[in-house]
Amino acid sequence: MTNTGITSPFDDQTPTYVVVVNHENQHSLWPAPVDIPGGWSPVFGPAGHDDCLAYVDRSWTDLRPKSLIDASGR
Repeated sequence: MTNTGITSPFDDQTPTYVVVVNHENQHSLWPAPVDIPGGWSPVFGPAGHDDCLAYVDRSWTDLRPKSLIDASGR
């Protein structure tokens, strides 16, 4: 495999991230320099990896999709 000189922001070990959330309240870390995909909204950052993970741990306490939470009435 040859190195083309192109690197992916997903391979960078020290980037800054943003935490993004979709309509189902699912959270994800996203590299800050990369455009956020449609259907996702930034809710935290840009910050380091550990700070973003800590935010997700504090904020996303019920991992069920929002539609399931709403349907169950809890």
